[in-house]
Amino acid sequence: MPAELTRRVKILSTAGVMLALLLAALDQTIVGTALPRIVGELNGLDRYSWLITGYLVSSTVMVPIAGKLGDLFGRKPFLIAGMVGFVAASALCGLSQDMNQLIVFRIIQGLFGGMLFASAFTVLADIFPPAQRARMQGFFGGIFGLASIIGPVVGGYLTDHLGWRWVFYVNLPVGILGVLVVLSFLPFVRTTASWRDIDFWGAGALVAGLIPLLVSLSLASQQGWTSFEVLGLMAFGIAMLIAFFVIEQRVKEPIVPFRLFKNRVFAVSIVVVFFSALGMFGMIIFVPLELQGVLGVSVTNSGLLLTPMMGGLIVASILSGQLMTRIKRYHYLGTVGLVLMMVGIYLMAQTTVATTQSTITLAIIVVGLGVGLTFPLYINAVQSGLSHQYLGVGTSQIQFWRNVGGTVSSAILGTILAQRLPGAIREQVGKVKLPPGFRVPAGASASNANSLLNPAAIAAAKAKLPPQMVSVYDQVIHAIRTALAMTLHDLFLIAIVLIVLALVASFLLPDVPLRSRRLEPAAGEIPATADDAA
Repeated sequence: MPAELTRRVKILSTAGVMLALLLAALDQTIVGTALPRIVGELNGLDRYSWLITGYLVSSTVMVPIAGKLGDLFGRKPFLIAGMVGFVAASALCGLSQDMNQLIVFRIIQGLFGGMLFASAFTVLADIFPPAQRARMQGFFGGIFGLASIIGPVVGGYLTDHLGWRWVFYVNLPVGILGVLVVLSFLPFVRTTASWRDIDFWGAGALVAGLIPLLVSLSLASQQGWTSFEVLGLMAFGIAMLIAFFVIEQRVKEPIVPFRLFKNRVFAVSIVVVFFSALGMFGMIIFVPLELQGVLGVSVTNSGLLLTPMMGGLIVASILSGQLMTRIKRYHYLGTVGLVLMMVGIYLMAQTTVATTQSTITLAIIVVGLGVGLTFPLYINAVQSGLSHQYLGVGTSQIQFWRNVGGTVSSAILGTILAQRLPGAIREQVGKVKLPPGFRVPAGASASNANSLLNPAAIAAAKAKLPPQMVSVYDQVIHAIRTALAMTLHDLFLIAIVLIVLALVASFLLPDVPLRSRRLEPAAGEIPATADDAA
């Protein structure tokens, strides 16, 4: 840690960055719990994955660009811009009048969220030496766990008592406080870079490639994988990404220096992060749907049930950061974490309508421990395995590939859910012995399961039925819950297979020593080091 930075400045700077990270993490957890209610009220279950995919696509595109710009111009401007834009987009999300508006504003919100994620973890490398940075990364990983404990509970309470719009409005005070602290105390990195160093062509090609490619995955659930729209977007996206690769070989300051993939630490970390994110997001995204749709718990209680997972994540993340500096073969921490994730997801896959909450709690805790062990490990490994001039690029690439994994996972698994669920509902409802003349209410038909996510709709439908038909209606609802559980069971098993690939790669990670390097600031600033200019 630079000696010129006072203890007070270090503490307040770190607090400001934590607030920036908390802002983005809190939004994801609060909104995640409320999503089933949102799509239930806006009648948008068919676009459930779009609310997640749209945010992830935009943040994914922004992460590598913001990471590179942070290396060129310093992290502070992008942290501030990210928080200001994120707060404004949150307000717009809360004002949304239909599903399409909400999706658009979530996409805008994701752009600024990408700025925050790209900058927050890299700022630690500007302030702390690697050994101390590893411990701090563990605490920063705990921020996600803390946000995930607070978020579901607060999100559930706001949704049940004030309405789902308040899950977006709550970002405003956190964001405003974060902007004030970062603006006042975070040191600024002075560099000699200019706008001529920005890789505009590369950025354009990356955006033009990622957006249609990832959107095509989401469209597949409605249009089909062989439709003209899906194949056209996919082909265009791949072509633009090939162009991006060619461009990056020729520019002076590439957004993604592909030579970094020759570094074994970097390459292995990317592979592990990508495939573990494929499985991890596959589990986390659909847990609220399983809790509310299969078990029939309220939004608030589903948030409470997610709390143990994040408690495990906090403990394991802090522990991982501490152990990295104390054990030589620290890469096995990632291996152990991936195994725990697989065990927890397998337990989640066994959920049925009759599953107890204690069983769900055990599975969620195991997953949280696994995620927590892996979260700070690969960021620290990459930051120690690359020279300081690539800290922003390397760190943002970890977040980039984690986001890509999450985006692909939500799109593909969401597609599988949309394709398999109607058939499963028809099969299960067909097993119910319906009396002659009984018609399944529209909200509980084989075409959708929106009624499962809206308790008020279930109560209203039952109130309209003759007393002798209420038990039959309950059987129909039970059948639909069973169909949803069966479909989610298959999705969780797919997630486990994806994590197996990450598990194999985790054995190949070299245990790079956590090097000691101090920055030499001048006049209260944190300039680039000598080796940065090399």
